[in-house]
Amino acid sequence: MQEKLDFDIVILGRVLKLASPHKRILIAVVLIAILIAPVANIQPYLISSMVDDYIFKNDLEGLKFMAILYFAIILVNVVLQYAFIYLAALVGQSVIKDLRTRTFDHITNLKLKFFDSTPIGKITTRTINDIEAINNIFAQGVLTMIADILGIFAVLGIMFYTSWRLTLICLFTVPFMIIATYIFKEKVKKAFLRVRNEISTMNAFIQEQITGMQVVQIFNAEKQEMEKFKKINRRYTQANLDSIEYYAVFYPVVEFISAIAMALLVWWGSKGIWNETISVGAFVSFPIFLNLLFRPIRMLADKFNTLQMGLVAADRVFKVLDNNTIIPDYGDIERSSLKGLVEFDNVSFAYDGRNNVLHNINFRIEPGQTLAIVGSTGSGKTTLINILNRFYDINHGSIRVDDLDIKKYKLENLRNHIAIVLQDVFLFNGTVLENITLRDKLISREKVIEASKKIGAHRYIVDLPGGYDFMITERGSNLSMGQRQLISFVRALVFNPEILILDEATSSIDSETEAIIQEAIERLIADRTSIIIAHRLSTVRHADNIIVLDKGRLVEQGHHSDLIKNKDGKYRMLYERQFAEVV
Repeated sequence: MQEKLDFDIVILGRVLKLASPHKRILIAVVLIAILIAPVANIQPYLISSMVDDYIFKNDLEGLKFMAILYFAIILVNVVLQYAFIYLAALVGQSVIKDLRTRTFDHITNLKLKFFDSTPIGKITTRTINDIEAINNIFAQGVLTMIADILGIFAVLGIMFYTSWRLTLICLFTVPFMIIATYIFKEKVKKAFLRVRNEISTMNAFIQEQITGMQVVQIFNAEKQEMEKFKKINRRYTQANLDSIEYYAVFYPVVEFISAIAMALLVWWGSKGIWNETISVGAFVSFPIFLNLLFRPIRMLADKFNTLQMGLVAADRVFKVLDNNTIIPDYGDIERSSLKGLVEFDNVSFAYDGRNNVLHNINFRIEPGQTLAIVGSTGSGKTTLINILNRFYDINHGSIRVDDLDIKKYKLENLRNHIAIVLQDVFLFNGTVLENITLRDKLISREKVIEASKKIGAHRYIVDLPGGYDFMITERGSNLSMGQRQLISFVRALVFNPEILILDEATSSIDSETEAIIQEAIERLIADRTSIIIAHRLSTVRHADNIIVLDKGRLVEQGHHSDLIKNKDGKYRMLYERQFAEVV
């Protein structure tokens, strides 16, 4: 229990620290809460005074003044309540706005290993739902709880001042209210935890299914996936129903306790009026006092659960922010241009840090040369380009660009000089131009058109409705595979890299489009270092050097004409197998 309390305090401290840039607003909210406490709770006392001191004494002028004062206090209370609610929400929204930006920026810098092991739906939940829940810590949690607690002390003070006898009668039922509130808080907290876990699971499932909808429909798996979704949806619904059930029990119990308190109040107050120990004004005002006392106690349970859920959500977000699986960017060298010399020196790599997928790889690419990488599926071809771009850091050996270890370059600067065209093209929701430039304002439309013309993509793009302003839907679903590949090719070339990597870039393109790209490649690789990964060995025959990978090991290296002569070689086997498939 103590560990849980310490945990909550630590997390709450971190959350409140997020509000430090907005501390002026936060201080204003606390000051308003202090003002609201007496202003909101003095109204029943004024009613008591109006009855005892003015109505029964026929003081109409005084009563008129008290009515005006009462109305003025109500207006002040309305203004203060508005300011409190708005400013509390403003603090919350300001905090989560900053936190969303910070979280998104952190996520974009995490290693790909993080995304390999974390469902996208859960990352989305952390970035949207959980951060939104943190807003409630300010708007409906800690700030409103402070206001409610101040209000309880204020109303108790005024109640004792008005009639200590009636106050003691009212306090007789308060322990029962507190016990009911505590039990409710504990039950609902568990239910809310289940709700948040289930919605995270549902988000992950829906995101995965929508992304893979084509596969689901191809294999007629709709019914099976629907059954799985129904189970997830049923658990999520049940978690919500459990929380609703606790509310359904709690509120009638609160009403019952309130009714008992009211009955005691009427019984004891009536006796007090008869023996003149309690004034009529106090008797009239105390039902209002009772409501002002019980309402914040009743609401504190709900707000405490809101605070708890916000803290749970905050803990999840902080775990993402505390995740240190970031590519370390401790390099300090920036170069405006590179020659394009690439060298792998005894490089070994394991995704899990233990089981190597690359073993002692050694090769060298001279500036302006073309290296082809071939091998069976799973041999480590794509892994090579991943570690060259420092998407993952190697476990052993070194990778050098222009005779300098890539870790000594600033990460952004290193990647600025390397462009990749992947087999699985990812296009964003936006125009063709935005997908090519990735919203880099330094790249002009003219530069994009020039690059497009170089590879023969221009005539395909201008044929689209709107040309370069054609709106691409999510993942480029309104374009053909060839069109998507052409756009990704222009995207790579427009940044004018010294090192160009083509990872199965022509594998999903028709013969006509491949011929266009192949012609462009021949023109462009003469000016830059190029690495070509391809299953189609016909596309790498003219490479300056070819390396052959097998189970993460470099087993052969040389020119096509030399490798094909080795009858027992891996390259000769792959070539003959592919030739046989074509025949």
